[in-house]
Amino acid sequence: MKEKVIDRFIRYAKIDTQSNPESSTTPSTEKQFDLLNVLKDELSEIGLTEISLDENGYLFATLPANTDKKVPTIGFLAHVDTSPDFSGANVNPQRIDNYDGGDIQLNDEIVMSPAYFPNLKNYVGQTLITTDGTTLLGADDKAGIAEIMTAMEYLVAHPEIKHGKIRVAFTPDEEIGRGPHKFDVKAFGADFAYTMDGGPLGELQFESFNAAGVKVTTRGTSVHPGSAKNKMINAITMAIKFQNGMPADAVPEKTEGYEGFIHLMSFNGNIEEAKLSYIIRDHDREKFEAKKAHFLEVEKMVKDKYGENAITVEIEDQYYNMGEKIKPVKEIVDIAYHAMENLDIDPIIEPIRGGTDGSQLSYMGLPTPNIFAGGENMHGKFEFVSAETMEKATKVIVEIVRLFEAQAK
Repeated sequence: MKEKVIDRFIRYAKIDTQSNPESSTTPSTEKQFDLLNVLKDELSEIGLTEISLDENGYLFATLPANTDKKVPTIGFLAHVDTSPDFSGANVNPQRIDNYDGGDIQLNDEIVMSPAYFPNLKNYVGQTLITTDGTTLLGADDKAGIAEIMTAMEYLVAHPEIKHGKIRVAFTPDEEIGRGPHKFDVKAFGADFAYTMDGGPLGELQFESFNAAGVKVTTRGTSVHPGSAKNKMINAITMAIKFQNGMPADAVPEKTEGYEGFIHLMSFNGNIEEAKLSYIIRDHDREKFEAKKAHFLEVEKMVKDKYGENAITVEIEDQYYNMGEKIKPVKEIVDIAYHAMENLDIDPIIEPIRGGTDGSQLSYMGLPTPNIFAGGENMHGKFEFVSAETMEKATKVIVEIVRLFEAQAK
């Protein structure tokens, strides 16, 4: 199982599937179909049925039940796209067997050191897959894809493991927040699902941020600086005043756990016009709403000083804390918890400081907790994944479906 999941992951990682937030199409990049078509063929070769790939990049498949018991239909999901934060082209995965706990030379210039990444010490003796220092790796979420595919192949080869109907989905554009936007929950037909999209071994997550995006535009008047007194209105200065109205400590670099934040993502402009882009995150719905309200308060402050048309603040909700929808059916979390315990994995239940497709899908009627896939240092050149963790994630999938069948009548 270990070698199969390694082989799959490396093959998938080499396929460029980076999504594009500036695109309005679904999927946002045509190249996501390069991997989706590979997966479609592999699903058929493995022996799954009801395989469909639509024009929006949603690939569904079924592993039929091999039991007469009334077992809920369980889904497993992973996304094919990689983050636009760092290059995903020409990924060249490197395999390190029996990692010794020391520095890893990614290329002639770049070293990944446990002095800076102490999480490496957790993987001494294991097989690591790293980048070559020039791209991201794509373990987010091609590790999850490899795990689901390997688990399905294993279940087909071992019919003695009884299970209900299993649905598989591989989706586009998760990294730009659009993964479930055209996901047909009714056609998928699962009662519950799990995203294989978490990080280190044991992660089991059913709470996510509430999330919103904010676009701020300030508008000024450009006048020659030599004769600008009482005439020039500088949009950059106005934008700085707006940013200075944001809380200084509620930022990603100063928060953890259940603490929310306001994150300035980009700032550009000139005297005539400046644009700021933010994201708002908080697990608590009331605090989330208060953060959004704060933007409007600061907007009013700027308008009071510069005029009604000087600034525009546009706030758009992106997803909500999936815990609100999963807690009423928390038995699906409990089964995943017991599956990990049965495999001598210590479950780590903690909130996601982000979101997965499950955040939106849970509100669309498909409660979807998140399970570890193994990636670490994701979205950059220091990304890596442990083969042993991927193998254990594969076994968790198998054990979850076994437990659902075992407890059914």
